[in-house]
Amino acid sequence: MSQNTIEKTDAEWKAILAEKGAEPAAFQVTRHAATERPHTGKFNAHWANGSYNCICCGAKLFDSATKFDAGCGWPSFSEAADPGAIREIIDTSHGMRRVETVCAKCGAHLGHVFDDGPSETGLRYCMNSASLGFEPAKQG
Repeated sequence: MSQNTIEKTDAEWKAILAEKGAEPAAFQVTRHAATERPHTGKFNAHWANGSYNCICCGAKLFDSATKFDAGCGWPSFSEAADPGAIREIIDTSHGMRRVETVCAKCGAHLGHVFDDGPSETGLRYCMNSASLGFEPAKQG
């Protein structure tokens, strides 16, 4: 049995993503660990204040205050919004050893985390825009 809290069939995930108006690559990225091409994601050069959430289940993943320009072509963050928001899995695909990141709530593939970040965490959460949704900060 999976460690994910939310489990759905591929058809159910496709319907959820369609209902949310997710980009076409979202299903392959989130449910089959595909990777979008660098410099093509809608959140790569997105700098608004707010929070980045899992496009599949809506779980809060990152705060905009932790986003930085890593120059790698994907949205990058120095830390997760909450310690339990993201689960890490060793990924040995493509002849490399990397750490895959998935949503702890629904298991959606998000991207990878590397230890070459510029902040005090030393981390670079390199995410696919297709796996993320964005909620603007409330003005008040």
